[in-house]
Amino acid sequence: MAKTTFNGPVRSEKGFQMVSKNATTGTVTVTSGDKWAVEATGSAGIEGTAAVYVTQVNRLKSDVDTNVNIVKSTIMIDLTGLKDGGTAGDIIGKDGSGVAFIGQVTTANQGTVFGVTMTCLETPAGGSTDIDLYSATEGTGVNDTAIGDLTETQVINAGAASAGTMVAGGDIAADQYLYLVSQGTGDATYTAGPVSYTHLTLPTKRIV
Repeated sequence: MAKTTFNGPVRSEKGFQMVSKNATTGTVTVTSGDKWAVEATGSAGIEGTAAVYVTQVNRLKSDVDTNVNIVKSTIMIDLTGLKDGGTAGDIIGKDGSGVAFIGQVTTANQGTVFGVTMTCLETPAGGSTDIDLYSATEGTGVNDTAIGDLTETQVINAGAASAGTMVAGGDIAADQYLYLVSQGTGDATYTAGPVSYTHLTLPTKRIV
C-alpha cells in the first residue's frame, strides 16, 4: 500500500492497529495496538471500582541485519476497590469475584521473557503498600487466598511501593499466569494506587 496523507483528524471507534505483511507469504502480523491474548475473564477478579485494567502488546523491530524483534507487553491496573487479603502472601483482587490473575504469558503472544519491571504511579492507600508480582502454573487463584496454594514463583519482590518506584524482576516461564500479591495483613480495600506492570520479551519467531 502506498503512503496516504490525511488533512484533518482520523478517527476510529475501536482503535487503531499497526500491522506488517510478509512479502512472500502475505501473512499479516499485528505489530502494535493489540491486547494481551489471555486476560482475566471479563476482568472478573482484578478490575476494581476505578475500572482500569488495560493490556497492550507492541512489537518493536530492530535493524534488518540482526532481524531481532522486541515485544513490549504492558498491563496497567488501578487498585482502587480491590482487596489485599488478611494474610501476607494473599492474592490481590476483587472480593467475592472470579479469578484474579492479571494476564498470562504465552510464547505466541509475548515470546520469551527476558526482563520485567513493575512501576507504581500512585502510592497505594487503604491496603498494603508491599505488593509483589508472582507467576503461577494455574489461572485459578482468587482474592484472599494464598499464592502458595498454587504452583508459584516470585518474579518481583517489590517491598513498600510509593509513587515513582520501579522494581525489576526475573524471567517468566511460558504459559504462566501473573498475580499481584500483598505482603500485608490488614484485609483492607484499596482506595488509591495505579500500578503499571511492564515486561520486555524476545520472540521465539521473527516478525517481518
